[in-house]
Amino acid sequence: MQPEFTEEWLARQTPEVQVVIRHLQAQIASLRAQVEELESRVKKLTPQNSSLPPSTQHPHAKPPSRKAKSKRKRGGQPGHRRHQRQLVPTEQCNEVVPLHPTACRRCGERLSGNDAAPLRHQVWELPEIKPIITEYQRHRLTCPHCRETTCAPLPPGVPSGQSGPRLVAFTGLLMGHFRQSKRRAAFFLQDLLKLPCCPALTVKMQNQVAAALEQPYHELKQALARQPQLNMDESPTKQGNQKAWLWTAVARCFAVFAIFSSRKGDALPKLLGESFRGIINCDRAKMYWQARRLQWCWAHLKRDIQALIDHPHPQVKRLGHDLMRQVKLMFQHWRRYRAEEITREEFRASMRPVREEVNGLLLRGAFSGNQRLTGMCDQLYDHREWLWTFVDEPGIEPTNNTAERALRPAVIYRKLSFGTQSQAGSRFIERMLTVSETCRLQERSIFDYLTAAVEAHFSQQAAPSLLPSA
Repeated sequence: MQPEFTEEWLARQTPEVQVVIRHLQAQIASLRAQVEELESRVKKLTPQNSSLPPSTQHPHAKPPSRKAKSKRKRGGQPGHRRHQRQLVPTEQCNEVVPLHPTACRRCGERLSGNDAAPLRHQVWELPEIKPIITEYQRHRLTCPHCRETTCAPLPPGVPSGQSGPRLVAFTGLLMGHFRQSKRRAAFFLQDLLKLPCCPALTVKMQNQVAAALEQPYHELKQALARQPQLNMDESPTKQGNQKAWLWTAVARCFAVFAIFSSRKGDALPKLLGESFRGIINCDRAKMYWQARRLQWCWAHLKRDIQALIDHPHPQVKRLGHDLMRQVKLMFQHWRRYRAEEITREEFRASMRPVREEVNGLLLRGAFSGNQRLTGMCDQLYDHREWLWTFVDEPGIEPTNNTAERALRPAVIYRKLSFGTQSQAGSRFIERMLTVSETCRLQERSIFDYLTAAVEAHFSQQAAPSLLPSA
């Protein structure tokens, strides 16, 4: 039973007793508030089914929505624009089957003739998959004069192994582009394509693809030094049991991936060369600072500002809100400029007060005396020119989303495969990722390019170049 202390009862007690009781009441109220908060947090972390342990629920699962469930059915709603596959021209069909009704559906009268505009119905189907096997019979003949035997050589372009260029390119595409393991790729070739294959054979074909891409890969890598702008990012990975880092540098029409053993600054000249003088769009990692001309990503900075807003300290929260207002205004001006609603000169004029206000807020945070603000604001203010390169230089983006999008398939591959197991595997992955992203940027077929590269490799010729001017 909880005792009730009325004001009349308290007034009859001694002053010392009144102080003790009021102090205990305040403590009880504070503890009740803490208990309610903890119960609320436990309720969010506990699965809806109380018979299941909390670990069965995903840690990032969203809480159940309080919105009323919509009464609309799933799928397209009445009145929405129709989406359907367009019919191909009749002359492009492999087979045309005319269908004529034989009798009237009402009276049964016999029908004849043709419809000038028949109802067209097309069915798409896969052909029966049968491997194409070519046997080369190499005759060995004996010279009637010196009795030396001579065997006929294979024609140019015919591989010494049992896998043709299209098969090798397709297998490399399965593993490097579609992120299939060696065993899964072998199973696909066996089950669907009726080709005898084992994981060891996929490794052999992987090495053939890597060798075929060596020259075009190094051409792209050397071309990075001549680019006026690059979007760069990096992500941790593994090579065997060792830590490694996957780097990407994205130009306007091509991308280059490379795996290095560290994230230190010496990896940057290994990728870009010593003569690079362009602008790098990146996050605020210090290994990029040696490039001297940077554009810091405002998408990363926006997340850091949101962290200030979420901070419990009122001074930190206030600066975060003030900065976020300017960031939203900046992106508003940028979207208008991208949509060609304003000219380049108008954009720069509209950004001038935003730039001055942000610089002033950073200076305020640098001298705030708050440890949460001083380090971040000091760095940003000291290198504030790297925040506004996109305003001063045409063609520069305020965010590094280009590199983020290019790196995302590589990150998914790493999560599925846990990295590579050898240097040979690392060379294959970096070259395949390079070709995949470059072909996407150039809107060309990656399978056609891989096939041409492998054919050139088997013929001991140079692979087709991936340089935009080639």
